[in-house]
Amino acid sequence: MAQVPQTFFDALAVRTWCGLALGALGRAREEIDAINVYPVADGDTGTNLYLTLESAATAVEAVFAGYGTGAQEPSLGDAVHAMAHGALIGAQGNSGTILAQLLRGMAQVLAEAEARDGSRIDGAGLRLALRQAADSAREAVAHPVEGTVLTVASAAADAAEGAEGDCGTVARAAYEGARAALAATPGQLAVLERAGVVDAGGRGLVAVLGALVEACTGEAVREAPKAPEAVPVAVAVSDSDAPARVEALSEADLCAEGAEDGGPAYEVIYLLEAGDEAVARLRERLDTLGDSLVVVGGDGLWNVHVHVDDAGAAVEAGVEAGRPYRIRITHFGLGDVHTGGERPPRERAQRAVVAVVPGEGLAGLYTEAGATAVLARPGEPPASGELVQAVRRAHAREVVLLPNDAELRHTAAAAAEQARTDGIRVALIPTRSAVQGIAALAVHAPERRFDEDVVQMTSAAGATRYAEVVVAERQSWTTAGICQAGDVLGLIDGDVAVIGPDVTATAETVLDRMLQAGGELVTLVVGDEAPESVADRLEARVRESYLAVDTVVYQGGRQGALLLIGVE
Repeated sequence: MAQVPQTFFDALAVRTWCGLALGALGRAREEIDAINVYPVADGDTGTNLYLTLESAATAVEAVFAGYGTGAQEPSLGDAVHAMAHGALIGAQGNSGTILAQLLRGMAQVLAEAEARDGSRIDGAGLRLALRQAADSAREAVAHPVEGTVLTVASAAADAAEGAEGDCGTVARAAYEGARAALAATPGQLAVLERAGVVDAGGRGLVAVLGALVEACTGEAVREAPKAPEAVPVAVAVSDSDAPARVEALSEADLCAEGAEDGGPAYEVIYLLEAGDEAVARLRERLDTLGDSLVVVGGDGLWNVHVHVDDAGAAVEAGVEAGRPYRIRITHFGLGDVHTGGERPPRERAQRAVVAVVPGEGLAGLYTEAGATAVLARPGEPPASGELVQAVRRAHAREVVLLPNDAELRHTAAAAAEQARTDGIRVALIPTRSAVQGIAALAVHAPERRFDEDVVQMTSAAGATRYAEVVVAERQSWTTAGICQAGDVLGLIDGDVAVIGPDVTATAETVLDRMLQAGGELVTLVVGDEAPESVADRLEARVRESYLAVDTVVYQGGRQGALLLIGVE
């Protein structure tokens, strides 16, 4: 279906662009993965770009959903800030981190232009945005290398600056400039020339810019040729209509390629809450530890990516700078360019559990219990792609998936369906709270038959009533009456049951109502912002009033809710 041309770049154009770019990267993902040889031949550039863009698109859709079906739409500033923030928190790998900075650079200029000139940005505004995108991405990389996505981005900005006309004209010029620069990348980077490929990150950016053209003009661009299915390792993407050139490089060839430079063994990625000065010191520290250093973001939130031999030191540097979270450490495995590929592939486990958890404390608890934890910070739910990655990271033939949030059920279902295409047997247990997930994990027995284990875990989760204590952000109607901003709300099984002025008193009322129906075990998960005495008070109340009931307390960290309560 043809897109409606967008003469000016506004919030709707941002939404359209994100959707089209996600589709384009989805179609090109496997092809881009196949040509990924720099900086590490780990075959995931296309996937990382797709997951980063998926997070950006999801954030933009959430902004539009917040306006409902009314006539009013979000401003351009709202849309581009959501796009940039979504990409930042969802950035995957070296390529995804750079893409996040490209989008952030565009967002800064477009938001400023809207504040100055109004919500309808013309071709001149888009030219400035593309220039800022390329420049800010280059500044974010510690040691820029030509023949990469940075070169393609700069060429796109250069071509756009020479174009006069509306947004469609500027976007098309940027796209054509990027295509020409992409075709030239093998002549700029020896590893690309030896492999017979173009830069994978640059190929992804061309797809994103092609989507920008379609969003602005309503006309689809000619995509790069698809690689043949029977490709041993690497595929070269031509900039013409001729069939893509294929070079049959073995895994050993690529491993030898990397053995020459003896690169680091680990990829470390984390989000970081820190100030500008601390991040400047962090850049210097990480630059001495490894390579492929990219630090993007601003306004107190950063995405840090680096390849190192000492992963612990890279994380410790983040701790010194501020507060790192969503930490992900990947060891470059068999066939990787850094390691030489002498180790046998790690054997798949028979069964694993993957769970979404709302705070660092519970993430540690679930991990200690043997689960793969996906941290969901307040207001930042994981996308389906992130869950798919977690299922793959669990490296098991059978996986039990615990979303631990009613609103994540459909996202988790989509992730489970996608993981099944990889040959992984996935069972989704519709847990609606982390305390239900704890109950399910407590009865998990990998030695049982898969179906029996899933039934037992589902039964334990279903037998656990759940509640949470939160603070109301605004006045609203609830099932317990009208609440005001600042009121303490007690939700039982997802519905507001108690409205009160005090956290501890409200929590006691909630607990009493839950135990009226009986129970043997109370689980309390205490958030960082809850009163220090609340757990002690609730434990004492259970001891005094419910003699046959046991209590267990966990520290949840920054989990959104002040308190989570489970009654089994």
